[in-house]
Amino acid sequence: MTKRRRFSADFKARVALDALRGDKTIQEIAARHKVHPNQVSTWKRQAVDGLGEVFSNGADRKQNDHEGQVHDLHAKIGQLTVERDFLARGLKR
Repeated sequence: MTKRRRFSADFKARVALDALRGDKTIQEIAARHKVHPNQVSTWKRQAVDGLGEVFSNGADRKQNDHEGQVHDLHAKIGQLTVERDFLARGLKR
């Protein structure tokens, strides 16, 4: 039984940068780093998708965090309202 290999974020970044340069094929990069070509393509796609976050400022992240907190609080309010109504009906009996 073979164990699953785990790669560090630095290793993934190096492989993805090699793929983004475009001077070698995916197969050459995969052979050089001893990983499967599909993995190289996946890391390359993740790097391209994540580039927007690298250049975003803190205000964008704070806004997303704030919206997430508001959503969580609304969900909690709804849950507490349902529980209160349930208990109020039980006390009326």
